[in-house]
Amino acid sequence: MDVFLRFKDGKGGFFASSPVELLNLYNAAHLRTHGEKILDEAIQFTRKHLEETLPYVEISLAREIKYALEIPLARRVRIYESKYLISAYEQDATVNEKVLQLAKLNSNIMQLQHQRELKIVTSWWKDVQIESRLPFARDRITECYFWIVGVYFEPSNSRARIIMTMIIAIVTLLDDIYDSYGTSEECELFTKCIERTTMQSWDPMMSHNLPECMQFALGRIFDSYQNIVNMLHQDEKYRMTYLKNITKDLVRCYNTEVKMLERGYIPESVEEHLQLSLRSGGCFLLSCACFVGMDGMATNEFFDWISSLPKMVQALCKVLRLLDDLQSYEREKLTPHVASTIDSYMKEHNVSREVAREKIHELKEDSWKDLNDEWLSPDNTQPKQLLERIFNITRTMEFMYNKDEIFTNCEHLEDTICSLLVEPLTIPI
Repeated sequence: MDVFLRFKDGKGGFFASSPVELLNLYNAAHLRTHGEKILDEAIQFTRKHLEETLPYVEISLAREIKYALEIPLARRVRIYESKYLISAYEQDATVNEKVLQLAKLNSNIMQLQHQRELKIVTSWWKDVQIESRLPFARDRITECYFWIVGVYFEPSNSRARIIMTMIIAIVTLLDDIYDSYGTSEECELFTKCIERTTMQSWDPMMSHNLPECMQFALGRIFDSYQNIVNMLHQDEKYRMTYLKNITKDLVRCYNTEVKMLERGYIPESVEEHLQLSLRSGGCFLLSCACFVGMDGMATNEFFDWISSLPKMVQALCKVLRLLDDLQSYEREKLTPHVASTIDSYMKEHNVSREVAREKIHELKEDSWKDLNDEWLSPDNTQPKQLLERIFNITRTMEFMYNKDEIFTNCEHLEDTICSLLVEPLTIPI
């Protein structure tokens, strides 16, 4: 941190004075890890001054500052901003027309690739028959695919994107079954059906006591897992064992939360809450699903590592859990819902909701420090290209839960989805 000491002015501030310097320092400081107090001070200092200067800077810089104050640069999903970045470069006085044309052409080619993949997953989702057979569930396949493009957009990861989109759609369906539809007894039986199956073959008679729509959902989930098996090469099929085991863990967590809600139980502490909710948020499963369709770089040893819930995945899961609770707390209080980490903090420390929200926000920032520490550590022996995917999942969570849970309230995503997946850039001939 000695390098940052050179920017201290001796009065508790920093030598950064222009809006651009303040913005650069603000963004860089968000790669902080635990114990880097000077970067904590830099964020407080630069945020205050950026908020004060925002009304007085030019439009393009004001937009960049506004974006950074919402989500710092290191946490942003760059592919979601690609059209804006190309447009900004086009307006730059030093623009190179050939570079600009190549950027637009690359964007349009990737968009065509993504459209082909979206057609594949949409066709699969139509076969699931959500609207007609499972009307209680969220119909969000386009939003699911958009989400996963933020994890890896490169053409070489086409199969991985398709598989991970299928998994996140299945996770959403499972969440809706436990959260919105099934009774406690039905959820218990549903959980046992998943626990007892191999997910490669299943006996429909196991679920005959479930409501018809839950039987139907179970069959579609098992069929989808078999479809994924069929997409893998023979020497990759072992990956499904990891996916299957973490899926079973997820539904057990969902089932436990159903029982907690029925009892009206609030965990005594945030730590106790996270022992369960760290895994019930779905990110543990998604961190495994992310690599099922990737190339040979994701080895058996890597899947052993990911399934051990390592620190980097724990940090991802915490960020999601705390972000979700911060954004959905008021909405979820309108209907019966399992206790959040905010409720547990209020109970543990006997404080107001406002104080608890602030502390949960601080814990979320601490979780980002944990993630940065794992991401930047030279001692982490896992391939950087794979760790980047976990970091990218966390970035997409920050985007999806920044202001509201926009995955559920998906009308807020329409413009961004259209820009990325529908509207091509114009290339002059």
